[in-house]
Formats: sequence, C-alpha cells, structure tokens
Amino acid sequence: MTASEQQVVCRPRKALVVCSLLAVFLLAAFTTVGVLLRNSKTGAIFQVADQAAMIGIGVLLAAGTMLFAMPRVRADAQGIEVRNVLLTKRFGWHEVLSVSFPDGASFARLELPEDEYHSVMAVQSVDRLHAVEAVRALRKLHKAAWEGHTGTM
Repeated sequence: MTASEQQVVCRPRKALVVCSLLAVFLLAAFTTVGVLLRNSKTGAIFQVADQAAMIGIGVLLAAGTMLFAMPRVRADAQGIEVRNVLLTKRFGWHEVLSVSFPDGASFARLELPEDEYHSVMAVQSVDRLHAVEAVRALRKLHKAAWEGHTGTM
C-alpha cells in the first residue's frame, strides 16, 4: 500500500466500553424506577405518563452518555477529519503543523498555525498503546504529505 492509498481510522476504545456500560446502567435504572413508580407507597399518585417520562429520561441520558464514545479520526494522504463529541472538522495536511500528544494531556491534538490547536478526542491517553500507534500513523501520513508537498515546489 502506497502512502497515497493509506488511510488511518481511529476511535477511542476504553471510552466506548465505559460509555456503553454507563448507558446500559442508566437505562436499566430509569426503566426499573419507571416500572416500580406506580407501586410507590409515598402517597403520591403516579400515572402511566409519569412512568413513560421516567423511562424517556433514562433513554435520553443513555444517548447523551454514548455521545462521548462517538469521537473518530479519519486521515488519508490529503488530510485529516476529526469528529469529536458533536462537531466534525476536516483539515488538509498543509494546514497542520504537527500531530502532538503533550505530556499529561488526555487527548492528542493537531498543532495549527498562529498557536492554535484542535483536540483529537479519538486518540486518548487511557488507550495507551492504541493511542501511541494512532499518533505514529498520523505523524507518518503528515510527514508523507509534507514531503510530497515540498517535493513538488
């Protein structure tokens, strides 16, 4: 596979597991409360709509939790696409000065001109070796793109 055909796709691993477990727990807890709500001996009168609302809140919280498992980075010879929690942004390699992972940082980041940077939440320090491999692969693509860019001038 040549550098122009290579593509790197990375997603967080441990965040997916933790978010999935938390989402299942929230959904189970709110569903249980919703089902048992009608049988409460507190003196309050709960209707079916209250039960449905409680389950609905559990669904919304579980879905919100899963948003943190959505980050992804997709890179190829032309550039890098970074999807964090809600937004996706694409950068050409000519816009990126470097791919870095500062000491103590939770996420990798793209160093941009004028002292700006963009977090890459898909590459997380808790994923350890997976994160190291992802940063190396991204740096390799970045280097190949810069060498190709400067070689044509």
